Amino acid sequence: MDIKFSKMSGNGNDFIVIDNRDGKYTHLYKESPNFIEKVCARGLSVGADGMIFIEKSDTVDFKWQFFNSDGSVAEMCGNGARCAARFAYLEKIAGKEMAFETLAGIIKAEIMDNNEVKTMLTAPHSLELDKKITACGKEYDIHSVNTGVPHAVIVCDNVDNIDVHNIGRDIRYNKDFAINGTNVNFIEVTGKDSLKIRTYERGVEGETLACGTGCAASALIALNKGLVKGPVKLLTKGGKTLTVYYDNETVYLQGEGRRVYTANLCEESYNY
Repeated sequence: MDIKFSKMSGNGNDFIVIDNRDGKYTHLYKESPNFIEKVCARGLSVGADGMIFIEKSDTVDFKWQFFNSDGSVAEMCGNGARCAARFAYLEKIAGKEMAFETLAGIIKAEIMDNNEVKTMLTAPHSLELDKKITACGKEYDIHSVNTGVPHAVIVCDNVDNIDVHNIGRDIRYNKDFAINGTNVNFIEVTGKDSLKIRTYERGVEGETLACGTGCAASALIALNKGLVKGPVKLLTKGGKTLTVYYDNETVYLQGEGRRVYTANLCEESYNY
């Protein structure tokens, strides 16, 4: 069975998006062992940071099933949300303004110019500042907040000098973030309204070129610490900028949601 999909990119985060409104592909993630992990494997198959199935909703424009590249389920993904929204617009599943269901709640999105999408994220919660945690033999000041998924944030003098993979992995599995672990963001203040960011993502289990919910979390932490003023522009590892707006306790995230190509998955893409 050939499976039509779109490869989408949101600030360097890439996703495989499949229209599953008729339910004919549900068995792939419910019954086929390692289907998602195999298709998301770089060098062996399509390769992606995650996979999104667009499905029918009884209340809003659509709902999604979102999976990390290791096959695990994530409650929310900011870059993925923009890609899903633009896919839905291009496929005429929704108009320029839309809403869709995620495990984190209802996400609202608006299609902007130049392939950009602005999304209203779910309300952030569980803000905690100035916690001491030891990772890789060194003590760090950790700030944390949930912007749909849990995030830890560390303020650095120079993010380019940080061992994101090892420090991020150590904090991701720290007992203070059990049972589900956390994503880990390293930020550097670069201006009165700008940050540079690198992110270790759980589920991907490594550094990604961008993380939307991580940018939202990092901007909120920086605003709460008085390090920047909003709206906050974040330069990601992939060289793209995401903008976070915080208005009356509502978080908006704006950035690209590009469709790179459309194609068909052949059985050999996941049967190996």
